[in-house]
Amino acid sequence: MTPKYAVGQKVTITPVRDQAISLRDSALEPYAGERGRVTDFYWVTMNNGNTVYMYSVQVGPGKEKIVLHEDELEPCLG
Repeated sequence: MTPKYAVGQKVTITPVRDQAISLRDSALEPYAGERGRVTDFYWVTMNNGNTVYMYSVQVGPGKEKIVLHEDELEPCLG
C-alpha cells in the first residue's frame, strides 16, 4: 500500500465521521477545516500486515506542525 499524500501536498484537516468521540478527536477539533502542507509521513506495519500512514502537517500562521492519521485528511482542491 502506498501513501495517499505526498510531501509538499496541500491538505484540509477533517475530523473522522461516524466514529466514537475520543481524546484524539477532541485534540483535532481546533484544526478542523484548516488547510496545511504535508512536511513528512511515517508508517507502521501492524501484526496483521496492514500499513497505517501518519502525516506531519504544517498549519496556521505560526507554522505549527501536528501529526494526523490518513483518515483525518482530505486533498486540498483550492
